[in-house]
Amino acid sequence: MIIAAVSALFALVRQNQMLQQNSYFPSRYFTWVKDGYSVPLCIECIAYCAFSLLCGRKLYTTGLVLISAVLVMRIFFAVRTQKKSIKKLVLTARVKRLFAAAALILLICILAYALFPNTLTGEIFSMLAFAFAFVSPLLCLLCRFVTAPVDKAITKWYINDAKRILKEHKDLIVIGITGSYGKTSTKFILNRILSERYNVAATPHSFNTPMGVVRTVREYLKPQTQIFICEMGAKNIGDIKEICDIVHPKYGIITSVGEQHLDTFKTVDNVFKTKFELATEVLNNGGEMFVNGDSKELISRIDKTLYSVYGTDSFDFRATDISYGKNGSEFTLNLGSNEVRLSTRLLGLHNILNIAGAAALSYKLGVTPENIRFAVSSLKPTEHRLEIKQSVAGSTLIDDAYNANPEGSIEALHVLSRFDNMKKVVITPGLIELGSREHDCNFALGLEAAKICDIIIFVGINRSAPLKEGAMSQNFPEDKLFVAASFKEAMTIYGGFADKNTVVLLENDLPDNYLN
Repeated sequence: MIIAAVSALFALVRQNQMLQQNSYFPSRYFTWVKDGYSVPLCIECIAYCAFSLLCGRKLYTTGLVLISAVLVMRIFFAVRTQKKSIKKLVLTARVKRLFAAAALILLICILAYALFPNTLTGEIFSMLAFAFAFVSPLLCLLCRFVTAPVDKAITKWYINDAKRILKEHKDLIVIGITGSYGKTSTKFILNRILSERYNVAATPHSFNTPMGVVRTVREYLKPQTQIFICEMGAKNIGDIKEICDIVHPKYGIITSVGEQHLDTFKTVDNVFKTKFELATEVLNNGGEMFVNGDSKELISRIDKTLYSVYGTDSFDFRATDISYGKNGSEFTLNLGSNEVRLSTRLLGLHNILNIAGAAALSYKLGVTPENIRFAVSSLKPTEHRLEIKQSVAGSTLIDDAYNANPEGSIEALHVLSRFDNMKKVVITPGLIELGSREHDCNFALGLEAAKICDIIIFVGINRSAPLKEGAMSQNFPEDKLFVAASFKEAMTIYGGFADKNTVVLLENDLPDNYLN
């Protein structure tokens, strides 16, 4: 039984990794098990039945060999998972609690068997321990439910502590930023511009969940902080309101509304309702909302008289006279009665819109056009968002790994197209969480890639099917189209023809739970 217990704990490495990547939601974890783990699960069930049969026939030595073999495989795959995964298991306090709960459950099984040998009770606990060793999702889910009350209590304490800290900052200006895409880049741009005048704190990286925001408040807010910029992410109706109930923003930016996370939102209307939970909070607080007028799904659903609108059309704040190339962009930004010519190293129209929104709000808060110009000129590409790097054999890499929306992915391909007289390559697994629209959006992405690229590498044997359909609809040469099982394999393929005259776009780097 000790061998079984150790085997079960090693099996949890992979299972907890996937639970973590699915935000600890059992429903999302179940989806991964169904779509990405069904074959291993069947093998585990068959192995467990075989082991039970061997024990039932008192073939204990053969059974011991089988469980020992399972232990060796569990150790091998646990180490291999951590080495080869794109997004490794992070040993957070929550994950440590899951492992501790598993150890306690297995210890109870062992003690029950030891205290009640040769009884029905002892046999039940014995078979449970072996079931956990063979069928790994069982123990993972049990630990998730066992630790849920503790996690809930800890979460509540942290939220109340963050609210206390915010209440102590009486003059703090809180700005909320949300949108189907563009919110992280806009946050970093806004942070840079406002820093010309204010002491600013912002949620780091993609910390856009309630607990990410809470952690930022507790770790990053200082007595001298004047403005707190809070990125707000959502996958379900009510997610933005949950964050607003913690931070109570006075200003807000909605960067876009589009086909994102439709597997949970179901419709774009639900996306709109959720994003505008921020607008409801800001307007109720007597504040001001800024929205992207170039987002068709957004602008078609609002009363423009209630919002400050930015974009490239005749809006309150608009970008005009745009010119851009592979080294950056230039444009004129109209700020009401003022006008300023801006230049930036950031690529793409969507980044111009992000700058326009951030500059509009900064101007409202008293940052001068001259300071805006200086801040924009010093902007660096956000990590993994159209970030230019050197790659294999001196080739150029456009790292857009964190871009996962239909419009942004097409725009990234248009950025790639501006690298004149270079061999153009794209590596992508496509788009996810788009519900019934996922096939069509990936087909369109593959079609656009075929128009622009000389070589295409899709990632994911099964999930790349609609991408490949789209590319082949343009009669893209089959000998120039590759399908790789992983990003590592894709980069190996790319390395075979990369040179100094090659530019590759890495578009959307999916975590392991989506690759199949």
